[in-house]
Amino acid sequence: MADDIAQAVLARQEVVKYLRGVSGTSGTRTDEARARVREYLEEMRTTQRHRMYRALQHPLYPILRKIERKHEHLHHVVSAVRHHRVVYASNHKSHTDYLVEPLVLDDNGIRPPLIAAGINLFGGPLGLVHRHITGAIPIRRNTKDPAYLITLKAYIAEMLKDHDLFFYPEGGRSYSGELKAAKTGLIHAALTAGRSDLVIVPAAIAYDLVLEDHILARQRVKKAQRAFTRELAEMVRYAVGYKSRAFVTFGAPIPVGDCDPQSRSDVLALTRLVRARIGALYKVLPTAVFAAAMRPSITRRDLESRIDRLIEELDAKRANLGVSSGREAIERAAAPLQTRGVIVAERGRFRVRERSVLRYYGRTIEHLLMNPGRTH
Repeated sequence: MADDIAQAVLARQEVVKYLRGVSGTSGTRTDEARARVREYLEEMRTTQRHRMYRALQHPLYPILRKIERKHEHLHHVVSAVRHHRVVYASNHKSHTDYLVEPLVLDDNGIRPPLIAAGINLFGGPLGLVHRHITGAIPIRRNTKDPAYLITLKAYIAEMLKDHDLFFYPEGGRSYSGELKAAKTGLIHAALTAGRSDLVIVPAAIAYDLVLEDHILARQRVKKAQRAFTRELAEMVRYAVGYKSRAFVTFGAPIPVGDCDPQSRSDVLALTRLVRARIGALYKVLPTAVFAAAMRPSITRRDLESRIDRLIEELDAKRANLGVSSGREAIERAAAPLQTRGVIVAERGRFRVRERSVLRYYGRTIEHLLMNPGRTH
C-alpha cells in the first residue's frame, strides 16, 4: 500500500476515533485493529493506468462488441468535470455496466473515474486487470465489520482528492429487474471528503436485453455470492445470439456542498434524491413496455392497444421514452424476446414461455408507474 494513502487514511479523524475506541486498558486491541485496517487498505489498493486500459483488449470484448453503446445528455458531464470533482451514481443492471458506462465516458474524452465494484469480480486474470489497470475498488457489500466500513469510507474520501468515482447506490445488480432502494454508505463517504467542489452526477443505464436476464430472473433475490468465473461461464452461454443496445443517460449535477455528512437526515435525503433522479432518467425501451403490457396469451392487436395506453401514461409522467407506439414496441421487441426464448409468437398471438424473465423486464419501469409526477 502506498505510504501516503495509508498514512492519510490512518490520520483521518474517524479512523483515529475508532482506534481509540477499541483500545481498552492496553494497546493490544488498538494494534490488532490497526493491523486490520491496514489489511483492508491493502485489499482496496487500486491503480489506474488509463493508456494501458485503452490499448487493452478486455477479456469480455467478445461480449462487449455485441452491445451498441448510446448516450444521452453528456453535456451535463462535460460541464461538471471542468470545475468539479465528480461522483457518478448509477442504477445497476448487469456485470457489463462496469464496462459500458466508463467506456461511454472514455469514448467521449471524459477523464476516467475509479469504479466501486463487488469483490467477487477480483478473482483470476480479470481481477488483475481491475486492480492494476482499470482502477476498480473492491467492495465487500455485506460485511458488518466496523473496521472495514470505517476504512472503506476513509479510503474513498482520500481517493476523491485526486480521482472521480463511479458507483452503484443499489449495492448490487437488481435480480428482480426493479430499481432498488439506494444505500447511503458511499454517498456518506464522498461527503466526508470535505470537497466544496463535489457534485453527484446521476446516471441511468438501460438495455434492450440484459445479458444475465435468465440468470437473475430465476433467482429474483440474491441468495449467495457466487464466484465470478461461474457467472462468466453462464454469461458466455447466454451471449450466443445476444445483441442489445445500452442507453446511458446522464442527469444534471447535484451540488452537495451544503449537505452535512454528520447529519443522518441530510445524507438520507440526498440518497433518496439521487435515487429519484436515476429513476427519472431511466430509458423506457420497447422490451420493457412489451413485457409490462403482456399477458399469458394475447393477440397482437390487443397487446398493441395495451402498450399504447401504457405509453400514454408514461408520457404523462414525463418518462424518458425510447418508444412511441405499441406497433413500434412490438416490431422492435417481439423478435428479440422470441429469440431469447421468453415468448412465442404464432397465428397472430403471443404467449409467454419464460414468465420470470418477462416479469423481470416489466419491473424495470415499475418505479415510473408507481411514482406520480416528475422527480427531476
